[in-house]
Amino acid sequence: MSAAHGEDLAAALPGAAREVEEFVAAAGWDQPTQIFALVPTGQLLAAQPSLAAELDAESALTPIAQESLPAEDLAEALARIEWPDQVVGCALVQEIVVLPPEAEAGLPTDDDEEARRAAAEHPDRQEARLVAAVLRVGNETCVLRLRESGGDGELVQDPSLAPNLLRALHETFATA
Repeated sequence: MSAAHGEDLAAALPGAAREVEEFVAAAGWDQPTQIFALVPTGQLLAAQPSLAAELDAESALTPIAQESLPAEDLAEALARIEWPDQVVGCALVQEIVVLPPEAEAGLPTDDDEEARRAAAEHPDRQEARLVAAVLRVGNETCVLRLRESGGDGELVQDPSLAPNLLRALHETFATA
């Protein structure tokens, strides 16, 4: 991949993450955890010209939905993923519980299941949809939409929202 092509893909990553969030949002809340392969649009169109009417040829990356992943065994499911060379990145979308920092500080630290249960029952919790996206070459971004009682909340884009998840997604591209 040329340096210019890599820069185009890196520039397209935040838009691809937002596109994944919008795609999943169209189905509403309470969706399973899902992963998307990110493929260069030009390569996809070259291989399958019949998709031209369905794809945004202006976008450098096209997300391709894969099977849903089990949220409870996410680390294990991600550890089994191996991407073909045509896949230059991936994006994972999952619904999470967000707590204010002071509430997070009071969660149990020695039992992940107990911490999840306490977070889910906390009166200050907010539900959110998180998209974490990475490129094989190392770029990454995250998008978060809070669930609000009247519908969808504001979209926040910040690459530092989910460092552990981003690391796990990068690992799906590690060569054995």
